[in-house]
Amino acid sequence: MHVDVPLWYRDAIFYELPVKSFYDSNGDGIGDINGVRLKLDYLHALGADCLWLLPFYNSPMKDDGYDISDYYSIQPEYGTLDDFRLLLAEAHSRGMKIIADLVMNHCSDQHSWFREAVSSRESPRRQWFVWSDDASRYSGARIIFTDTEISNWAWEPRTKQYYWHRFYSHQPDLNYDNPEVREEMKNVMRFWLRMGLDGFRCDAVPYLFEREGTTCENLPETHAYFKEVRRMMEKEFPGTILLAEANQWPSDAKAYFGDQDEFHMAFNFPLMPRIFVALAKEDAYPIVNIVKEIIPIPEKCDWAIFLRNHDELTLEMVTSEERDIMYSEYARHPKMRLNIGIRRRLAPLLDNDRASLELVHALLLSLPGSPVLYYGDEIGMGDNIYLGDRNGVRTPMQWSYDRNAGFSSADTEQLFSPPITSPNYHYGNVNVDSENRLPTSMLNWVRKMLSVRKRYAQVMGRGSIKFLEHRNRHVLSYIRSYGEDRMLCIFNLSRKPTYLELSLPEFSGLRPVEAISGAQFPRIGDLPYFFTLHPRSFFWLGLTEPTGSDEEG
Repeated sequence: MHVDVPLWYRDAIFYELPVKSFYDSNGDGIGDINGVRLKLDYLHALGADCLWLLPFYNSPMKDDGYDISDYYSIQPEYGTLDDFRLLLAEAHSRGMKIIADLVMNHCSDQHSWFREAVSSRESPRRQWFVWSDDASRYSGARIIFTDTEISNWAWEPRTKQYYWHRFYSHQPDLNYDNPEVREEMKNVMRFWLRMGLDGFRCDAVPYLFEREGTTCENLPETHAYFKEVRRMMEKEFPGTILLAEANQWPSDAKAYFGDQDEFHMAFNFPLMPRIFVALAKEDAYPIVNIVKEIIPIPEKCDWAIFLRNHDELTLEMVTSEERDIMYSEYARHPKMRLNIGIRRRLAPLLDNDRASLELVHALLLSLPGSPVLYYGDEIGMGDNIYLGDRNGVRTPMQWSYDRNAGFSSADTEQLFSPPITSPNYHYGNVNVDSENRLPTSMLNWVRKMLSVRKRYAQVMGRGSIKFLEHRNRHVLSYIRSYGEDRMLCIFNLSRKPTYLELSLPEFSGLRPVEAISGAQFPRIGDLPYFFTLHPRSFFWLGLTEPTGSDEEG
């Protein structure tokens, strides 16, 4: 089947990693760009098509690099621009792509732009930021970091005005009403795209502009600016992509696709928490309901779907009832909560239950969109809720049972973060080397599932979805269709065995073939088709035309 090359992102499997946490190549206790390069073979063998690197630019690191002090540089501990060029070249030689996190809404208060802005009210850079004599302006804008910030305004004593910040007070927002700022951020993007970068994951996109009497989110001006950026990229760097981080309700999130002239992709924040709600309630409805809200989207756009990432599992865009369920099921200890969310990794969230972990991965790989894996989740890494902020889910990657989990040759005291040593997730047991040797390990299972997903990339990545009606609310079932390809997906969300009767008259005469093993099931007839399901189990079944050599059963 012909694949439209510019739509590579619709068939891709993305892998998110912080450079700092992945692999330390020079023994200073901090991961680096050369470390990522040295692990490209591992990532390629796993099945990753595109790496998403968290911010690696110069930064005071008060917010793990999301406070950028120089957009045209690389944090010295991570390496050099030449190291980055080599990483891009070696990734591309393996057929892999790389996108980078770009923080567009704000910069660090240590950035030369802001330092110049606070030197004098007459500074040419003054208008690169948002100032006010009155801290009551834009009162309709919510505070995002509710645990640490009491206002979106911070006082600047030198020039005696307040400056606007939607995140931490050390991250002043850029003023996108200033055409110089708009053009400068396009120049930043050009710099990295000329180097060979394949696109950007744009951080915090809803907040670029401010208008009185609004929530200062999702404003028309923000959409208009990203259309400008998209035109520039399509003209100058065809084949590169924009991925939006817009943690919004479905209608607002979908709007970032525009008319196929804004973002190529957007994270599916509406879906992610409802996967966990559905598991907690053992009920398919939360997933069915939200997927119906998030489709359709423009043909050349796609959702990026994920289970966990580097931030807290955000619960801003769920109902109060769903939030209560999430807290009671997944965050019983107060240390597990942060802002309006849960700061835990995937395996601990699901009590390290292998069946549940396999089930949610099967959902991730078969629901509409391109899957995004978070580093370490493929081996079932644990977290450390006693580290501050979101650092508990950003600990060193566990490569082996050697010192420092094989992450670094440095003295353990030198590491940027301690490796996980809790009994159930200790790096001595949970690591790449050990799991490579065990055929039934989580790592080998994920590797196998990604290879199956690639065989069915178009029906799973680009296909339509139709939910099947039946009486068992514990079971989620749907058909993915693309051209002549059809995949029947069935998931038991319950902790108990169950059964399912499906009426499939439109597929009469077709034979279900289990996608992972190739095992053939009896042909579909006129009577309801009967399935029995173990607790938290699933089927992926390709619906195929029987051949003359097929035998029943």
